[in-house]
Amino acid sequence: MDEFISGDLTIFEKSAFRMNMKKCILSVLIICTLSSGNAQMITPKSTFNVELGLPNTLANKPFSSMIQGLLNVGMYYQYAFDNSLAIGGGVRYSFFEVNQFKVPEPIDGGVHSTGAFLKVSREKFHSDRFGTDMGVKFGYTMNFFSTDLNKSLGQNPQTANATYIEPCIGLVLSADEFTSYRLHIGYAIQGYGFRPDRLGTQMDGGYDPNQFGKPTQYLVVGFGFTYYFKGKTQ
Repeated sequence: MDEFISGDLTIFEKSAFRMNMKKCILSVLIICTLSSGNAQMITPKSTFNVELGLPNTLANKPFSSMIQGLLNVGMYYQYAFDNSLAIGGGVRYSFFEVNQFKVPEPIDGGVHSTGAFLKVSREKFHSDRFGTDMGVKFGYTMNFFSTDLNKSLGQNPQTANATYIEPCIGLVLSADEFTSYRLHIGYAIQGYGFRPDRLGTQMDGGYDPNQFGKPTQYLVVGFGFTYYFKGKTQ
């Protein structure tokens, strides 16, 4: 992933890549909204879900300035009971690149975040087309700070393992009895504080060190796809 994101691409090419990804997400959401209106009511049971989005860094000031989100992917299995309570579990991956305009010295690289989670939610269709999935994910993540400065110091990547929690909501649009699409919004909180030295620099960038201890947080906005193993109509 580092070679693809941080290799020979210029800053402007990276910006164009992010813009194209945002346009792709918007296009898919529009297509989903305009899809056929003949879908039947779905009673969620066993499902496989894939979510793709853009993480927007927040809260911890050094993290939100020096790091910018590029990709967030999640895959999980979920089962909904008759009372709409749903439980599930899966894996996730996020990539954040260094914002070269905001770091105290030239740094090339990014942060890879991988993890596993459990999910508890309330999943319900309110009509033959529209449903909601509101809940929370919680689990554990491993975070790898891979930069050229860390490599030069012989400690690439630096790592930080942390607990993870993400309140989330899905606005679901059914396509047919077996599939649906969704707008996904989540607010992820990871239990580690970002510090500039995790990128390999010994400069604090002029930030208040008290900011370094605040949990890493980011907003995820994107889209998802759901496959229902046992499509069921009402």
